Order: sequence, then structure tokens, then C-alpha cells
Amino acid sequence: MISARVSLLALSLAAGLVGPAAAEVQKFVVIANGEKVGHLTADVQAKSATVDYAVSNNGRGPKAKETIAFDASGMPVSWSIDGSSLFGSPVQERFTWAAGKAEWTSQADKGQIAASRPILYAANDASPWMLGVYVKALLKAPNHTLPLAPAGEMRLKEVRKLTLGEGAKAIPVTVYELSGIDMSPSHVLIDAKGELFGTLSGSLIREGAEGNVPALQKVSQEIELQEAMDAQAKLAHRFETPVRIRNVRVFDPKTMTVGGLSTVVVFKDKITGVEPQEGALASPAGEAVIDGQGGTLVPGLHDMHSHTSLSSNLFNLAAGVTATRDQGNYNEELLGWLDGLETGKLAGPRIVRNGFLEGRSPYSARHGFIADSLDDALKDVRWYADRGYWQIKIYNSMNPDWVAPIAAEAHRLSMGVTGHVPAFSSPDRVIKDGYNDIAHINQLMLGWILDPTEDTRTPLRLTGMARAGSLDLASPRVQQTVALMQQKKIALDTTAMILERLMLSRSGQVQEGDAPYLSHVPIGYQRYRKRNFVTIDSPQQDADYHSGFAKVLEVLKMLDDKGVQLLPSTDDGTGFSLLRELELYVKAGISPGKTLRLATLDAETYFGREASLGSIERGKLADFILVDGDPTKNISDIRKVRMTMVGGVAYYPAEIYQHLNIKPFAAPPPASVAK
Repeated sequence: MISARVSLLALSLAAGLVGPAAAEVQKFVVIANGEKVGHLTADVQAKSATVDYAVSNNGRGPKAKETIAFDASGMPVSWSIDGSSLFGSPVQERFTWAAGKAEWTSQADKGQIAASRPILYAANDASPWMLGVYVKALLKAPNHTLPLAPAGEMRLKEVRKLTLGEGAKAIPVTVYELSGIDMSPSHVLIDAKGELFGTLSGSLIREGAEGNVPALQKVSQEIELQEAMDAQAKLAHRFETPVRIRNVRVFDPKTMTVGGLSTVVVFKDKITGVEPQEGALASPAGEAVIDGQGGTLVPGLHDMHSHTSLSSNLFNLAAGVTATRDQGNYNEELLGWLDGLETGKLAGPRIVRNGFLEGRSPYSARHGFIADSLDDALKDVRWYADRGYWQIKIYNSMNPDWVAPIAAEAHRLSMGVTGHVPAFSSPDRVIKDGYNDIAHINQLMLGWILDPTEDTRTPLRLTGMARAGSLDLASPRVQQTVALMQQKKIALDTTAMILERLMLSRSGQVQEGDAPYLSHVPIGYQRYRKRNFVTIDSPQQDADYHSGFAKVLEVLKMLDDKGVQLLPSTDDGTGFSLLRELELYVKAGISPGKTLRLATLDAETYFGREASLGSIERGKLADFILVDGDPTKNISDIRKVRMTMVGGVAYYPAEIYQHLNIKPFAAPPPASVAK
């Protein structure tokens, strides 16, 4: 396969690629939610370029110094990347092509392949400037497709042409979609000279052109929205007649058990019947019939900590997630999607919206609103209330003295309060100040681990968890907080799986939670998951992170035993992550049946919607999934979702994954029309 792909590359080189730009310094800025959070400077020469890239947002961000050498056609033949990744882990990545051989070394892997001509390399830690290099190479390639080292291929598609600005200052750019590397494509802007202008989202833009970001974001939203609407039209299966789902075993979250073979009937968006298979009447002629082949019907799963995107909607449906709690987003974008989700023009789970509210500091996260004063924060609370948000989410840089009045205003307006524990505060204080739940198990545990003077606006809120291994869960400090949670009925949005990813990530290794799906996804994401996000300087530090994560699992079990409601959650958008979260609950010692109840009926009870959702009963909304196997016996069977139904509309994960260029995991169930 490699030689065949490299021969395509040879053809493209024969056609002549666009070479490097004439000598110039290209300057870009990085934008998040309208604010500058970083820079990129590329010093471009005839056959080389050096790039300086740095981002600081939410107390973290990648930093890279790149040196690239090109051949006469503009293909990279030498490429070095030095710096640090998102959470500060050291980066030293190398790629070379010479004498018919491509070699690379990265955090994820090292290797070599034969290549008679230079071949594109999908770097782990490249700056966005390399998007322009990729586009140049692909524009002259047959079918705008080229092979990649280490594996896979990269594809390019022209999306539309734009003119930014007016008159003499007008800038024509072309929007290209670059795909094949990661789970979602990139939309890249190229100017009339063939040089990188930025990304369509406006997160990277040429210096001096920042005024175009709002217009670009509008176009980006239009393109993504149209693609999502096209996907819904392609993937949604609607039924005009009742649907009879036969040969299934129904999971009952009230008893936490699976029953005998049953038939479940759905009409429009409601469940109209649940009856034993034995003695069930034949399906009336003309009705739709789905054969569950002995699988398990489970109420739709919940991710209680998500950050919605149009692509995450599809990933969630494919994983059986039918409801999410959005814990902070770009407000206008999220509000713009609601009509499409509610009217069925967009595919996705039901979304409960929380309003993101941050304080101003050098470490501020750029989502939602950043309040410069208490009056501003209270005004932002009212803005969210007027638009029907369910809760306010408070973040790291919020002034601890403002939490109580913010919470009081939210409660006055019938909203709840959740969030991180702001820096220099404590779990006990935010609970007393009015929190209804705490976001992230580490935000809870850090109150027992760190000194109150330590600054959790930095990556310390993650790296500090290496100290958790020695934590005594019977200590007064821990039990005082737990008693307060019991007394005030405070829930915990756990996101244990994201801590596993951060604390146990090791260069070149596949984590236990990623192994079941990783070979099915694009090469860029495979390599991204095989890297370390924390810095490991010694065997002791490695051991500390392992013991720290083991303590996370102990805390999960302790809280469940104490009656504290756990909210299964991820802070991730792949869908695979929620399934791992459930596996971790079971690994912690919570039974599979209880875990499934927490992810279904208990989550809906927390939302106050248990009368219409959360279990498979006549009269409730038809939100459930068909699983191959019995997840009450083996929780990992929850990964084998064959069908997801939301409001009576069926989606087959195999079709969604094929649409997303991911190898499917389980075949759709047989469907027919009764005669």
C-alpha cells in the first residue's frame, strides 16, 4: 500500500507543486471568543521557514519553535518542532526525508517508511502554519489527495471563495476543507498568492485582518450548519407507522436489571407499548419492524459535562448519548443551533444549557462571558436567565467573594449553579455559597490536597492530582466536605475519564480506555492519543500519577456509598469518552446496573424530567439505544451500540461512523415492513 500511495505522490510532483513563498515574514494572531490569546510568526525563505507559535488561554496552551526545510517543489524534507504541548509536556518532534526514506520521531511514536519522493508528514505538534503547506501540496495532487507518513491519506476540497473587506482593501480568499488527519476536518483560508491567510473559524488570522473575524465566523457557522443539516437528512430514519422493536431485553433502571425478551412499540416520538415477547401479537401489515436479535434496550445515555459542537452531536449519537448538559460554549453559536435541534433539521442529543461565567485574570478562559465586576457578573446571569439557561457555570478566575451574590441571583431567577472551585476558594465554601453541584472530581479533591494559597487557575488544577495518592479519605477534612454534600444534596459532575487520559497518558502507549476504538479512527487522532500530556521526569512521578488516579476511583466509590449523586460526564466530544466513564465507575466498584441507572434515569431525575424520560415505559419519549449484549453483566458491552433513537427518530451508529470516516463497531439491526 505504501508504494502505491507514494507513486501518486510522484505523479503530483511531476505535475509541479506550488513552491515556497518568496522571502517574507508572515505574522498571525490567535483569537478566542474575540480576544487575542496568542501569536504565530513565520520567517519564510526560498527553501526554508522558521515558525514561532505560542498560545495562552485558560492558563494553558501550546508553544512551538519549528524549522522546516523544503525541496524545490515546496515539499518538507526536514522538519523539527521544539516546545511544549497544551498542558506543558515537552515536545521534541523530528521528520526527515532523504534517499528514498522518510523517518520521524514524536511523542507518540517513531518509525520509517520507504518513499521514492518526499511524502507529507502528519505531525503531532505542528503549528497551524503547516496547514498552508499541506494545502499547497494537495492542490496539485491527483484528486487533491496524497499519502501520509506514518499512514493514511490527506484530502483537500474547495468549499467557497470569499472577499474580505471592500474597495482597495478587499482581500480575495479561498476556503478549503482539509480532511483525513483528525476526527473533524479543518477549514483553511488561502489568499490569492497561494499563502495561508488563516482558519475559517477565525481562531488564526493574519495580523492586521482581525476585523474580519466576526464575518469569517459567520461564514464558518453557515458552512458547518449546512454540512450538519445534510448529515441529518442522510442519517436520520423516520417512521410514519408504529415501529415494533422485537426480540429485545429491556434494562429497567429502577430495578437495575434486564428482563426477558420483549417487544417495544414506538409511534412518532413516544413509547406506546412494552410487552413480553411470548404471546405478543404479530406485527400488523405495513408496520415497521426492527429485530433486536436478543440485544438490550437501554434508556439513552447522558453526558453531564459536554461542550456542544455540530460534530460532537454525531459522535454522541453514535455512542448512544441522547442527552447532554452543555457546560459552557460560544453563546451565539449554541443558541443558533437550538431551532435546528428542536425541529429535527439537525441530528443530536437533547441539550440542557449552562451559562459559562468567568472572572477576569491573565488565566481567563474565553467562553461565554468574562466579568470585570460583580455588577457585570449579575448582568450576565440575567442574560442567561432571559434565554432559558438551566444553570450558571462559574469558572477558575471568578472572585470568590462574588460567588454568593451570583448564586443568589441565579437562584432568584430559578437557575442552578455549578462550576469549578475558583482559585483560592474551597469546595466547602462554594457549597455554602450556593453551588448545586461541582464540576470535575479533581476540583473537589484539590480542596483536600492543595494548600489554599496555591493557584488553580494554572495547570496545577490537573498536575496537582499527582499528590492524591496519599490522601486519607477518612480524614476530617475529607469527611467534613462529604457531610456537607450529603446535607445540601450536592451532586458531582465527575469527568473521571478525562483525568485518566491526563494522568496516565504516556508517550507511545495506548491507554486502556482508548484501545477498543483507536484503530478505527484517523491516523492523526490515533497518534494524538498515544502521547503524554503531563511531564514525567522520574519513576517516582510516574508512580505518583498512577496512585493519584487510583485514589480518584476510591473517591468515586466512597461518594456513591455515601449517597452523593454522581453525574457521569466527560468534558470531551468523541462519544467514546462517555463509554469509558461508565467503565471507570464499574472499575471503581460501582455495579454495572447502578452505573447505567446513574447515566439514565438518575440524570433525568436531576434535570426534573423523569416523568417523560430516563426509562423505557409506555407514554415516555422514545429515547433509547439498542446494545449488542448485556451491559449489566459486562459494562463494556455498552460500546456495541447498534441503534440510537431520539424522540422516535432512529440513527444507526455504523452509518454515522462511515459518514465520519471511522470504521464501524456494530452492524445495524435488521429492519423490515410487516406483510
